[in-house]
Amino acid sequence: MPRLSTTVLTLALSGAVLPVQAATEITWWHAMNQDLGRKVDEIAADFNASQDEYVIKPEYRGNYSDTMTAAIAAYRAGKAPDIVQIFEVGTATMMSAKGAIVPVYQLMQEHGTDFDPSVYLPAVTGYYTDTEGNMLSLPFNSSTPVLYVNRDELDAAGVDEIPRTWQEMDTALTKLVDSGATQCGMTATWLSWTQMENFSALHDIPFASEENGFAGLDTRLQFNHTAVVDHLKRLAEWQKDGRFRYGGRFSDALPLFYSGECAMVFASSASLAGIRSNAKDFDFAVAPMPYDAELVDKPHNSIIGGASLWVMNGKSDEVYDGIAKFFQYLSSPEVQADWHQFSGYLPITEAAHELTKQQGYYDEHPESEVAIKQLTASQPTSNSKGLRLGNMSQIRNIIYEEMENVFNGQQSVQQALDRAVERGNELLARFQQANQR
Repeated sequence: MPRLSTTVLTLALSGAVLPVQAATEITWWHAMNQDLGRKVDEIAADFNASQDEYVIKPEYRGNYSDTMTAAIAAYRAGKAPDIVQIFEVGTATMMSAKGAIVPVYQLMQEHGTDFDPSVYLPAVTGYYTDTEGNMLSLPFNSSTPVLYVNRDELDAAGVDEIPRTWQEMDTALTKLVDSGATQCGMTATWLSWTQMENFSALHDIPFASEENGFAGLDTRLQFNHTAVVDHLKRLAEWQKDGRFRYGGRFSDALPLFYSGECAMVFASSASLAGIRSNAKDFDFAVAPMPYDAELVDKPHNSIIGGASLWVMNGKSDEVYDGIAKFFQYLSSPEVQADWHQFSGYLPITEAAHELTKQQGYYDEHPESEVAIKQLTASQPTSNSKGLRLGNMSQIRNIIYEEMENVFNGQQSVQQALDRAVERGNELLARFQQANQR
């Protein structure tokens, strides 16, 4: 029988209660609300219940831009969260903030956790690795835009097939509006992401120089001299007769689809959970993004959106140990397959994708595989592997401001994009100056 120390034995015999070490709390700021937010809470609760050393405390901090802004302000005030979810266009900013973050590959190595970046989907991991292939943040919720359609309204207008090209889209929208089947033909969330950034990728068109920012900090915007101009002219023209309706920034346009006002909406694959919950009065379908048949015979791959998890610097070893174990849990096939099937976000690992197949989920829900097939439709080119631009969140806001002036009839598309490029390049130049070594 092992011998107890004199102190411990005395305390035990006297009936004293030995102190129990409290679980280490780990704060996780995120931008998931409503159904997705509740699922995040469930994931954290399941991890917490699986062990008693750590407690993950998720906290919703507003939309992606709000969450990133809050995290930067908190870091400067010495009150940063332990984990923060940052959307994909914040990657360049986070990569440059080397003193503020702990790279994920380093965290996992130092805390003895099995970590193999090769198990993650290449289209996802390439976005979050440095030039040496080291993963700096953990992919969590990766998405890509798709087209959601109100099948009932298309049928009522005599549209038998979901449009695959923008030329077919023109015909379908005309039928929808002229028939009175709907108040507007289509709308779009995240206009810059769905109608400019991904339009460029699908057609192998540069959005910016220097391989969209992957090849250097001296990148500059180029979308005012590409087919993006003609595409947005098309949307502006359709806005006049109801074939298209600008529904606002971010995901503000989704209620137009939920209510049946618009028959189609371009939105994140991760909007699937919300659409399932809200579009209960009609049949809906999910389809790939259309392509312009006058530009390409076959579209290239789309690019990701969503976000990854960044670890903030200046925390205790206990916190980092807990984060490493939590990230290992998050990446497990079971957790990722469940998250993917519930949310519409992509499964971030090959194992999670295969598990979902084995479970027969895609046979019952083929709409959930549309995004994966679109994202992996071709080998990414320098124009279709994504964007890595500093201050991209602010650049998107500039694009929204200028395009809103177009939809309000205050300026032409060319004027709007010229101004957006000029203003955006000023931000890129500042980012370059601040981060060039």
